[in-house]
Amino acid sequence: MTNRCTWCCDKGIVQKYHDEEWGIPLHDDRKHFEYISMEVMQCGLNWTMMLKKRDIFKKCFSDFDYVKIADYSEQDIDRILNVEGMIKSRRKIEAIIANAKAYLKIIEEFGSFDKYIWSYSGNESLVYLKHHRGAWEVSNEISDKLSKDLKKRGFKYLGSITVFSHLQACGIINDHSPECYMYEKLIHMGNVRYIDN
Repeated sequence: MTNRCTWCCDKGIVQKYHDEEWGIPLHDDRKHFEYISMEVMQCGLNWTMMLKKRDIFKKCFSDFDYVKIADYSEQDIDRILNVEGMIKSRRKIEAIIANAKAYLKIIEEFGSFDKYIWSYSGNESLVYLKHHRGAWEVSNEISDKLSKDLKKRGFKYLGSITVFSHLQACGIINDHSPECYMYEKLIHMGNVRYIDN
């Protein structure tokens, strides 16, 4: 039997996400934007629902093409609000559009969003040993700093807790349980720094 993180063992959509995406070092700007947009939509809701609605989000937001989204108009907002099964939050939809505009500015400045975000960890995947000892956290110094900078750049709905979730999802923080088969797999994939405090 394969050992996995306990939170994912539904033998369904969440387990598939865990096995194929969560925590694997990500270096694709469109995928970063997809995760960030889903994390914006998730505020106040649960991640399982986001995974179930992912195809709806892709349909609504041009398959997460941030260049197209940055040009969305009021008509696009109305179109999205009328899609069956879509989360009916004008503020979240407006946030994703604002984020697309801010995202393009980061790409213009740094060459890619990926370069920008990975610079916060020195291009390493971070393993916090205190998490292995049960001292879990939902935000930290890096997510605080990154969230503050993103807000300054015009991003919405990206507080430190949401940013921390993104750092876990995109592999900047390897938060797989040490007993999980993905933990060792990811350790062998690239640059890893262990943090013991």
